[in-house]
Amino acid sequence: MPGEEGAATAKIGNATVNVTHPSILNVVKQRQRVKQALAGVKHRIGVYSAKGGVGKTTIAVNLAFALKDMGYRVGLLDADIDCPNLHLFLGIRQAGEPEYPLKPLEKDGVKVISTAMFVDEAKRPIIWRGPMVAKMLGEFLEATDWGELDYLILDCSPGTSDSNLSIMQLLEMDGFVIVTTPQQIAAVNAVRSGLMARRLGVPIIGVVENMSGGTPTGANVVAGALRCEVLGTVKADKKFDEFSDSGRVAVAEDAEIKEEFISIAKRLVNGGR
Repeated sequence: MPGEEGAATAKIGNATVNVTHPSILNVVKQRQRVKQALAGVKHRIGVYSAKGGVGKTTIAVNLAFALKDMGYRVGLLDADIDCPNLHLFLGIRQAGEPEYPLKPLEKDGVKVISTAMFVDEAKRPIIWRGPMVAKMLGEFLEATDWGELDYLILDCSPGTSDSNLSIMQLLEMDGFVIVTTPQQIAAVNAVRSGLMARRLGVPIIGVVENMSGGTPTGANVVAGALRCEVLGTVKADKKFDEFSDSGRVAVAEDAEIKEEFISIAKRLVNGGR
């Protein structure tokens, strides 16, 4: 720290820390390796909420494919390591044992990776402690050949620990898209997500209200608390269940849903405006 002779410091999030402690030094070194591995990725966006069940994966998947339809090169990372769902939404089957460097599977022009591609978690649930979750996430970031991408979208796990903490510590991010539903309890938990990100120096790009009635009630609460923009709303629609259960992407199947997500994607590209 300043004033300590010979002390080494580095930036982690918005904090300057003393890196002479081995555990902090390891984080700094891994952060450097991740930065090098993702040198070909222009933008890194997390889709996040501390509350489960608000539809983070629905938003992440359809946002990624909306960006692809706008002409961008897109990758989609399932950062919910021990309870992955991307493969179900996309109709992806287990690909077998991992080989390094890891290779994302390309689904209709979007590069995708998930632990479910290597472990049949439906038959053999992934029961890992935090260090194993963090290790697997680290491999998705620094041992995966993502190639050249305009956007890497991360479908984050619920909660405010483990994998999300690793993402914020290791990855230089453009920011988070926070997901809520109209319910007050969802909005309260979404605010927690944003406060965690802010504490670690990661920007909030904006908030999306999923399962909305049209007026962004929950999103307005979150946007007011976090001083960010409402990127848009996604109306409650039973067609999402039909599409996701059959492994089809809603924006590729329904013009109205596509219009909603293109609108959100345009505001995302413009930094929330």
